[in-house]
Amino acid sequence: MRRLIYATLLGVMISACAGCIIPIYSADPARRTRQQIFTSEDLRQILEVWERIWFLDMPDHMTPQRIHGGII
Repeated sequence: MRRLIYATLLGVMISACAGCIIPIYSADPARRTRQQIFTSEDLRQILEVWERIWFLDMPDHMTPQRIHGGII
């Protein structure tokens, strides 16, 4: 019984270091490059998404200058 537990534990530890069973990118080099470019562009835009979620891109209403909100 102890050997079975050790073998199962060793199998879990080895499989955790082996990586993902299903690869995230394609095996075709041209398609993989395109996928990695898209992924890096998505990660580059995350700061703008974060600011939009927290409304940091909106004007501050506590400014001392008066801002006209209508059409002049």
